[in-house]
This record gives sequence, structure tokens and C-alpha cells, in this order.
Amino acid sequence: MHEMGIVTHLAKTLDDMASENKVTKYGSVTLEVGEVSGIITDYFVDCWNYFKVKHPLLKDSELKLESIPAVTFCESCKQEYPTVKYGRICPHCGSEETYLVQGNECIIKEVEAETADEV
Repeated sequence: MHEMGIVTHLAKTLDDMASENKVTKYGSVTLEVGEVSGIITDYFVDCWNYFKVKHPLLKDSELKLESIPAVTFCESCKQEYPTVKYGRICPHCGSEETYLVQGNECIIKEVEAETADEV
């Protein structure tokens, strides 16, 4: 289960952001998760809920997940198509000369936070 590793890395990134911006508490964290990222969102939420209890800045935070659809580009016909529905073979021309354009990422989209200046 690599979800716990991702949550740990996310918390480290949020800690760094907190230091730079005088964050005292996170209210919510919104992540964009690619459709073919390999992240199992149910496990990810469970790991987040387990981890945040032990992490003071995240203790009362809410995790919000948004899906990024997987899109593949065909080098032969120069068209894009939905990856999950068609896989690696282009539905337009049948070519296997394709590559993933988006859908395997995990990005912090937005954080809601309180800073020392607001307290």
C-alpha cells in the first residue's frame, strides 16, 4: 500500500508550507488525483484519517479529492481519447503509438489554512 507513503510525503510538504507561511492549522486540503495514478482513494482517505490524528497541523482537517480524467494522445492521427475506455490502442486509427497526456498525477490543488496573523 503506497498510499501511506504518499500521505506522509503530503504531510511533509504541508509542514514545509506551514513553516514558510506561518500556518497554525489546516482546515482542508484538496488534491487532484489522476484516474490512472494507482492511488486507491478509499485507502488514501483511510491513511489520511489515521495519519492526521497524530499530526497537530492536520488534526482537524478535511481531505477533499478531485479526479483528473486519464487522456491519451495518438502520435499517428494526432487525436486524444479517454484512456480508461480505450486503453493504449487508439480508437480513431488503431495505432499503438500513443502516450498518456494526463491522469497519473497527484497534485495539491488548494489548502485552507489559518495563519499566526489570523489568530
